[in-house]
Amino acid sequence: MHHRNVLHVARTTRSHDRMRELTQALDVSVLLATPETFNQAINSGHEFDLVAFDVAGVNSSFFSTVDSYVIDNGLIPLLLIADEDQLSTLRIPIQVRTDFIVAGASEAEFEVRLSQLLWPGEESVPSDIVTIDNMTINLATYQVTIDDRPVDLTLMEYSLLSFLATHPSRAYSRDTLLHRVWGFEYCGGTRTVDVHIRRVRSKVGPQIANHIVTVRGVGYLFKL
Repeated sequence: MHHRNVLHVARTTRSHDRMRELTQALDVSVLLATPETFNQAINSGHEFDLVAFDVAGVNSSFFSTVDSYVIDNGLIPLLLIADEDQLSTLRIPIQVRTDFIVAGASEAEFEVRLSQLLWPGEESVPSDIVTIDNMTINLATYQVTIDDRPVDLTLMEYSLLSFLATHPSRAYSRDTLLHRVWGFEYCGGTRTVDVHIRRVRSKVGPQIANHIVTVRGVGYLFKL
């Protein structure tokens, strides 16, 4: 995959940390802008390969401004970030390659959706394949296999496992895992993490389960 430049436009800062994390997970650079600094950003001399547009608190006239920019500059792909209650009224441009994602989605989902827009047809490149012992995780297709046999994981079980496996040797608290995997708007308790860890361990088998270490008083760590 070749390096890509992303323009992230948002009135709020709720997605900023998520986008910064993606600069480590993917070969991308991210420039942050607000509706007020949008013109400055697009006239900064940078060429952008994708616009990630958080539509929260943005009026329709600015939406049209973003539309015009992506169309007039070679049909730049567009990722719309919206709250769940906005999806029924979300206007998706048909002239450009566009996808959308709920603001509280996991980092893994953000990564996959950005990859599909930035590197179309190259989703299953080697960097999308994580192999640990007898387990293979395909980050582009959300598939996990053990000894080449598919593992039946729910979306949240997959997201938890893939997050830990791609961020090894670091302990994460249950609260942090709730925010990073379930999303910042999730209101459930930390027991949810323990339940999902137990289910993941049982499904991946003892060899991989031994990598998922409980750190007493903290949370969990994926040990390589």
